[in-house]
Amino acid sequence: MDIKELYRDVILDHNRRPRNFGPLEAADACVEGFNPMCGDRLTLRLKLDEGTISDIRFEGQGCAISTASASLMTEAVKGRTRADALQLFDRVHRLLTEDAAAGEELGKLAALSGVREFPARVKCASLCWHTLSSALQSGASNQVPAVSTE
Repeated sequence: MDIKELYRDVILDHNRRPRNFGPLEAADACVEGFNPMCGDRLTLRLKLDEGTISDIRFEGQGCAISTASASLMTEAVKGRTRADALQLFDRVHRLLTEDAAAGEELGKLAALSGVREFPARVKCASLCWHTLSSALQSGASNQVPAVSTE
């Protein structure tokens, strides 16, 4: 299977059946993300247990790429430490913006590399990741200011 097929199949699957979609009670952090270019919105909630993401969920409305990216992200970071999740954010950001080789060893997340062919969609794919970064860098207070990908 080539990367374009993988991109299409993974994006479609995670858009149709997003993982970790829905509310999360008693979250340690709640961050809202908004992409004013296309109107994608998401609310990301996470629970931290001694610096490890024990649970993470998202809600909102967005295009297929935005929804799929959030679904993939939540699967990838659950169980990771704050530091590991931030390192993964850096790798995915490089994958989306500059370097296809950054996708090596990223598993399903490598499917997001196809977004680079559509520069206007990079912000759709990165919205959830910037929102996660904001939540993790904020010290996980209950309400974190909204993130915009302008």
